[in-house]
Amino acid sequence: MRVLALNSSPRGGGQSKTELMLKSLVQGMHEAGAEIEVVDLRKKRIKNCIGCFTCWTKTPGVCIHQDDMTKELFPKFLESDLVVYATPLYHFTLNATMKAFIERTLPILQPFFPQASGETRHPLRREFPKAVFLSVAGFPEMSVFDQLSSWVHFTFGDRGILVAEIYRPAAEAMAGSFFKDKAQDILDGTRQAGREIVGSLKVSKETLARIVQDLTEDKELFGKIGNLFWKTCVAEGITPKEFDERGFIPRPDSVETFMTILSLGFNPDGAGETRAVLQFNFSGEVEGACHFRIENRQIKAVSGPAEKSDLTIDTPFDLWMDIVTGKADGQQMFMAQEYKVSGDLSLLIGMSKMFGK
Repeated sequence: MRVLALNSSPRGGGQSKTELMLKSLVQGMHEAGAEIEVVDLRKKRIKNCIGCFTCWTKTPGVCIHQDDMTKELFPKFLESDLVVYATPLYHFTLNATMKAFIERTLPILQPFFPQASGETRHPLRREFPKAVFLSVAGFPEMSVFDQLSSWVHFTFGDRGILVAEIYRPAAEAMAGSFFKDKAQDILDGTRQAGREIVGSLKVSKETLARIVQDLTEDKELFGKIGNLFWKTCVAEGITPKEFDERGFIPRPDSVETFMTILSLGFNPDGAGETRAVLQFNFSGEVEGACHFRIENRQIKAVSGPAEKSDLTIDTPFDLWMDIVTGKADGQQMFMAQEYKVSGDLSLLIGMSKMFGK
């Protein structure tokens, strides 16, 4: 099987989740014996179709534009057995780069108007390659792909061209450490889908279920983390790419979100056999208390003060958030008596091992 895999994401350098999913799909296809070429459309010069119909009259089957589409990509498209259309979801459908490519495949059609089953379709000049659509979105619901899927089925479904649709919601969160185990299972499922497509031109329900599985059953938690992420980007004046490059973490803005972030940053290996209760008393613009119970390599966040704690930290909320996010040095702030500690100081020293990013 000759496969042309098209990636229309404008992002590279490890930022593109479209590319992340496509790599796994392609890997599975390779393992099943397919001959694959991956093309990043952002690196190609593809002019928009101008609707001149030269490809239907003066030069049947050949576009008037002399660009990468005419000279390179369209010939490869025609010689492919299967084309993978990998696009990020923009405004609930495919992005402009992929749409431009698809519109420029017009020369494969003839201009005539035959009807079948009461519908008009242009006849094909030659066989159309089988199609797989892959897309990713930031929202966590599968329903965000409804409009894209409807268009895909209308455009490619009636001629038996469409082989599979692979859609991944909440894709931006896959790159974070919070959900790394499930993210890996999703990528492994996508790899399996590649093997199945080459072997049988379909993807099993079980494999699709792995690909679309929820990263977390707590949709509210997903929203909280996402909101903190964007609030941090806005406050710091940085892009998501710069957020990753500079090693930022979402900055908590309440006692509740602090409990969430610290719990997600818990490192069981770093905690080891530690058994302790850590108490935080916050003052300043955000006031309140919470504590964390660490035992058996697990952590439990509890709102309010503990009956008994092994370590108690009394601190202005904003100061501790500066320490959590790396904007302030915890040891220096302690020596300067910017916050107070009582109890087992070895737990304070060991927090850098118990909690990470």
